[in-house]
Amino acid sequence: MSELGPLTGEPLALDLVNTRPATGDLLTTPGDLRVWLGLQADRFAEARELLAAEFTAADLAAVRELREHIARALEHVRAGTRPPATDLEAVNRAQRAAPAISELTWNGETVTATHRRTGTPGARLTTWLAEGAAGLLADPAVATVRQCDAADCVMLFLPAHPRRRWCSAARCGNRVRVARHYRRRKHT
Repeated sequence: MSELGPLTGEPLALDLVNTRPATGDLLTTPGDLRVWLGLQADRFAEARELLAAEFTAADLAAVRELREHIARALEHVRAGTRPPATDLEAVNRAQRAAPAISELTWNGETVTATHRRTGTPGARLTTWLAEGAAGLLADPAVATVRQCDAADCVMLFLPAHPRRRWCSAARCGNRVRVARHYRRRKHT
């Protein structure tokens, strides 16, 4: 993982796409995937449940491939153009990889239904990520997703405020303000 770590707190699909910053890739090992999932665990029960799983290199490859399909589809949808059919189909296929069921059990007094997913941990992970992407891609708010204004940053964010310009005030906002300050002082 990068020294700053991944940007998190955005919709799940953006957090996933943001694991590929301008320099490098934050998901290069199954361990990196586990760290990223741990960062999502405060917000998502699915992430907490998957943290106990062991992920393989194949699981990591599937997540990275899905991430690329999501990124391309997102780029098109943000621009108001039709995303490639192959990217939409890849997201749809990933959603079908680990079907959700309502598992019925008897608790001693009544029947209860518990929502859970079937499939391997890797399939459950990619399904969850694909569902997050489907939700974002179909949301009209996707048109407001922005790329950070810092010249060397490619991070995406969904602005809660229309004047937000940076992926994070602590990351890029401060860096840009400090650079501007030094430029001004240099010219005085």
